[in-house]
Amino acid sequence: MIEHADRLREDNFGHSSKRYRVIFTFVLLALAWLSLTTSSVANENWPQFRGSGALGVVDDPSLPMSWSTTDNVEWVADVPGLGWSSPIVWDDLVIVTTVVSDGSVEDPRAGFYFGGERPTPTDQHRWMVFAFDINTGKLMWQQEVHRGIPAAPRHLKNTYASETPVTDGQHIYAYFGNVGLFCLDMAGRVLWSQTFDLAETRSGWGTAASPILHGDRLYLVNDNDDQSFLVALSKETGAEIWRVDRDEGSNWSTPYIWENALRTELVTTGTDKVRSYDLQGNLLWELTGMSSITVTTPFSRFGFLYLGSGYIGDQQRPVFAIKPGASGDISVPEDGSLDEYIAWYLPQAASYNPSPVIYGDHYYTLLDRGFFTCHNARTGEEVYGRQRIRPGVAFTASLWAYRDHIFALSEDGDTYVIRAGEEFEVIAVNSLNEMSMATPAIAHSSLFVRTASKLYRISASD
Repeated sequence: MIEHADRLREDNFGHSSKRYRVIFTFVLLALAWLSLTTSSVANENWPQFRGSGALGVVDDPSLPMSWSTTDNVEWVADVPGLGWSSPIVWDDLVIVTTVVSDGSVEDPRAGFYFGGERPTPTDQHRWMVFAFDINTGKLMWQQEVHRGIPAAPRHLKNTYASETPVTDGQHIYAYFGNVGLFCLDMAGRVLWSQTFDLAETRSGWGTAASPILHGDRLYLVNDNDDQSFLVALSKETGAEIWRVDRDEGSNWSTPYIWENALRTELVTTGTDKVRSYDLQGNLLWELTGMSSITVTTPFSRFGFLYLGSGYIGDQQRPVFAIKPGASGDISVPEDGSLDEYIAWYLPQAASYNPSPVIYGDHYYTLLDRGFFTCHNARTGEEVYGRQRIRPGVAFTASLWAYRDHIFALSEDGDTYVIRAGEEFEVIAVNSLNEMSMATPAIAHSSLFVRTASKLYRISASD
């Protein structure tokens, strides 16, 4: 069922003049152009989870379409320990985080299953940041930022290094959940650190939401089973600027900075509510009706904010497209009527772990158990319903897109290449033969894929 809200009010600023409407339209078009061009700029650097704007899209005709453990591999580097954080890329460095145990470690297991809870380890661990040369794969430096026995357990499929670092090209900000946040310079020297009180997570599954950077501030969401919070920190010193408590349980969704035509918003998703704040931590609007666990990351295109929540154990797995300018509670009431700031809404269309991607005019969703759907990104109308990629295959990494194709990396390390457009077609499968849950990075006309033990730079051979 697709429900549509009424069109935007004739004048979002409360003026009726034709001149003001023209100005507003120009601003929207300018932002849309900026959103499109950002994907091209992102191919030089990949500073955060899902790249600039969290879009996962790059416009580069020289990016690779096929690969294996040997074909189109420019280099491969060993990465010790465990970590499902994504690589980030800046200039000549590829940066990853990991945690190395001094004891024996149970291998992660793919697929959706119960019983993945594990007790807190008793052996010493080392929280590490690695930087590899982008041209050769040579390890340029490694930095241990913390050493000790973990203070909390984790799920077998999670790691103590699942948060993706973020960089502004001058500093690297590596967040390790309950251990803390560490600022390094580009040579690997630790400049400052910030710790937070230990908090329990749902069933001891651990943490995963990544930090984001905007202007001179870092923003972190820590949704846990004790006291969830959103915090703004100085990127120069790590000093806390403000903090707001959140009435949420554990979640693993990275927040998003939404720069729209009216204002800049800090958007967070949770168990109970989506909440949008201004950059001083004041609540702007909220939306209830999410599933009981939220993992996917919001993003924006076409002037809309897209967000979803799709825990596979729930019936309610909504996707929303939100217009700028909302205030107060915009939740969908029992009668199904939509607030004027909800462009469209699908009650059962979101994925659990993989964040969706918009490519062209289409909104593509990868469901954890291997189904794939496509909707019109502007209207929410179904282009095609559930299509199975391959039976028995599980997915955690988020989608990415380039060269008129969508890419879906399975937990088995197989990337399914899906033709973009109105008909579903898998045209190729590229295998790396090792478990993979980290979303790749795209930069310098190359794909950087992290598996359980390795980091690949993949480039087209022509």
